[in-house]
Amino acid sequence: MPGTFSQIYIQIVFAVKGREVTIGSEWEERLYQYITGIVRNKNQKLIAIGGTANHIHIFVGMKPGCCLSDLVREIKKASNDFVKENRLSKFYFSWQEGFGAFSYSHSQIDNVVKYILNQKEHHRKTTFRDEYIDFLKRFEVEHDEKYLFEWY
Repeated sequence: MPGTFSQIYIQIVFAVKGREVTIGSEWEERLYQYITGIVRNKNQKLIAIGGTANHIHIFVGMKPGCCLSDLVREIKKASNDFVKENRLSKFYFSWQEGFGAFSYSHSQIDNVVKYILNQKEHHRKTTFRDEYIDFLKRFEVEHDEKYLFEWY
């Protein structure tokens, strides 16, 4: 019986434009639910979602036929429109260009989920910039800091 079998787990990370603190605690859950719907409508499995007022982490189990860049582009575009159409933010809202994507094995799922769900506590001690650069270094992703997110 032919078939395609895979285990692909990706943590996606991206920030609000300029890392502005614009994701309000009073509506972040609505945003997360909306993004969950986007991921599911693309036939992917959302495992965890969380973040802070200036960035978001999305952990997905991906099917091999899905293009990661297309998925992230759809999440960012649709969620950006959702925030604006529902006037959720008192401020101008937009996602920055680019994203980080980091892969994990099945044995790491529980730790990644705990990490994502603990973002608010985590960022009491660590800035998003430090967290993001740490990801790039730990995963040995070649990068030039001048091409990373806009840091204000």
